[in-house]
Amino acid sequence: MQSRYPVIAALAAFAVILACSKSSSASPASTSAASAGPDSLMLRRADHARILGSTTAPVWVVEVSDFQCPFCRQFHDESYAELKRAYVDSGKVRLAYVNFPLSMHHNAFAASETAMCAAAQDKFWQMHDALFTTQKQWEALPAPQPMFDSLAAAQGVDLTAFRKCVSGHLTKPMIEADIDRATKAGVESTPTFLIGGMMVTGAQPIANFRKAIDSALTLAGSAAKK
Repeated sequence: MQSRYPVIAALAAFAVILACSKSSSASPASTSAASAGPDSLMLRRADHARILGSTTAPVWVVEVSDFQCPFCRQFHDESYAELKRAYVDSGKVRLAYVNFPLSMHHNAFAASETAMCAAAQDKFWQMHDALFTTQKQWEALPAPQPMFDSLAAAQGVDLTAFRKCVSGHLTKPMIEADIDRATKAGVESTPTFLIGGMMVTGAQPIANFRKAIDSALTLAGSAAKK
């Protein structure tokens, strides 16, 4: 079954690559995208909103991340903007964000719901930046949602629809599907990056990301010539 959700489909495709590389008996059908809840226009809009880059870009970079993870914030602060400029804005790469909130981070799942409900209004990347920028302010809050609401308002999100989405946990199935697919693709920690058919873990120096992406682009170019 082909997924209606391109990010989840990209994770499923990576899982197939990983299975083949390990000589697993898993079939492509066994890694087909799971249902992400009702066939909802809102969920499809949210999924598309967390993708950056041209549809013709030859390489996917899937960022598996946790908004409360300090190393994820480190990647955001040190490498994200430069990689976006060099590879996404230039049309070489499609970048997608996948939620992997860790249970040790008690506000991480709520932050993911906040980001995905903002994504339903095409404000994912604005909220992505706001959550990482303010992480130290909300990570220890016993009830972070009022601050999340303020962040959403600052990004121009319609708060009535946003609060309905958050309180109803409307994006929870998609976040759970993210976790399931990332786990099946071999993700164990955050941040993890699925670059072409490679996996890069941790907030690596930007030179390491460049090397991995350039290698994936070379492989994609060679495959296109065959």
